[in-house]
Amino acid sequence: MLTVLGIVLAYFLGSIPTGYIIAKANGVDIQRIGSGNIGATNVLRSVGRGAAAIVIITDPLKGMVAVWLAMLAGLSEWGVLLCGLAAVLGNNYNIFLGFRGGKGIATSIGVFIVLAPLSTTLGIIMGVFTIVLCRYVSMGSMIGMSTTPLFLALHRPEFTGPKMVLSVTLLLLSMWRHRSNLVRLAQGVERRIGERATGVATSVAPAIETSDTEDTEPAQGANADHNEAEGTAEDTNVNQ
Repeated sequence: MLTVLGIVLAYFLGSIPTGYIIAKANGVDIQRIGSGNIGATNVLRSVGRGAAAIVIITDPLKGMVAVWLAMLAGLSEWGVLLCGLAAVLGNNYNIFLGFRGGKGIATSIGVFIVLAPLSTTLGIIMGVFTIVLCRYVSMGSMIGMSTTPLFLALHRPEFTGPKMVLSVTLLLLSMWRHRSNLVRLAQGVERRIGERATGVATSVAPAIETSDTEDTEPAQGANADHNEAEGTAEDTNVNQ
């Protein structure tokens, strides 16, 4: 029962929409800009560096706190790991945002920095190096998530079977969440870090287009009435 309560609490911790809140505080609806994602990358492009920095700090904290609380409660290793997974799922499939959310990289880092600090730090270094070299956040994220299980396997003091299972699970989950990024990388059209977000999020564009159409129709009707009035006035002048 305690494990179930821990998992539920961890999910709601992960569901704290830090990127959404920070963007809203700056007058931006992050779900309607750029990729529509509430993670640090879209916040950086849509709001700015300061806001993105806050998200980079707070998103890992969600995973860290979830794991720490599970450990303090004396849960088994599997119980602790399930709480870590629940925090990432809360971040990615946020109950407060219609089960939309981020891509889970920062929260996953927070989970594993507690469980395997050295392996995670080495994975972070690989990811950051990739981002600096190529300026693709998505590529750096995938490199970091992919190398962490390898470092975990090589560093025996941190290695356990359950940790490896969670590490690979989070890697697969992050790949799924980055699937559109991976397609754009393969096509050579992925945005590099520093490029500003433009347009609206794809998932909300149809709704906006519908709204624009509805707003346009009355205006077109008004223009038609105005043109008809002008025509009547001209006919009157001619008759005079």
